[in-house]
Amino acid sequence: MDIAGKVFIVTGGASGLGEGTARMLVANGGKVVIADMQAEKGEAIAKELGDGVAAFVKCDVSQEADGQAVVAKAVSMGKLMGLVNCAGIAPGEKTIGKNGAHTLATFTKTITVNLVGSFNMIRLAAEAMAKNEPEATGERGVLISTASVAAYDGQMGQAAYSASKGGVVGMTLPIARDLARNGIRNMTIAPGIFGTPMMFGMPQDVQDSLAAAVPFPSRLGTPLDYSKLAKHIFENDMLNGEVIRLDGAIRLAPR
Repeated sequence: MDIAGKVFIVTGGASGLGEGTARMLVANGGKVVIADMQAEKGEAIAKELGDGVAAFVKCDVSQEADGQAVVAKAVSMGKLMGLVNCAGIAPGEKTIGKNGAHTLATFTKTITVNLVGSFNMIRLAAEAMAKNEPEATGERGVLISTASVAAYDGQMGQAAYSASKGGVVGMTLPIARDLARNGIRNMTIAPGIFGTPMMFGMPQDVQDSLAAAVPFPSRLGTPLDYSKLAKHIFENDMLNGEVIRLDGAIRLAPR
């Protein structure tokens, strides 16, 4: 699939991996709808990227009406051919902590945003993509979600986060199979230790320690690393139904 001239949705596009992906898409001739809860940042990025090329829609990915508004905006801008799910939260809480049992509301919210939100956007975007005229490859669209290496080797305090990302991993293949007849591919990227706003909020010594734990390259991943892989997924039509670890060969220790 050629990115140029196509329309893409990027959830969580106002910062971190999502922002990097939105910028990559526009740099390669695509149009992008930035869907995020951070209105001020999202609007500023859309304005910087250019009117008619980028737009911002405030969106809680777990809400059907918000997702529908994002898809409607994307379709109004041209041929919607891609979705990248980067919106997510990462609370840390042990199953039994100093204050007792894990808060059920925290677990529920994490699943709702990370897993239900990803599926909500997938189903709505795929419905619109299924109406597209196919490309020369037969494709009508490409979906990319973001899991995490925590889906496989979650650390202490990551029960909710790991469960949510494990769900994203688990639905990758069946969704690809569901949408095969529609010519829509579904992929997932599982990043390792990445330099995102969430990471940069940690003390510098913690960041340095985490970076040193990555076998090679021994550094934090960047939004550019993520966006380069997203670009390749869009352009390589044989990639479908798979989860790609983007982690420098790290395997997380218990803590």
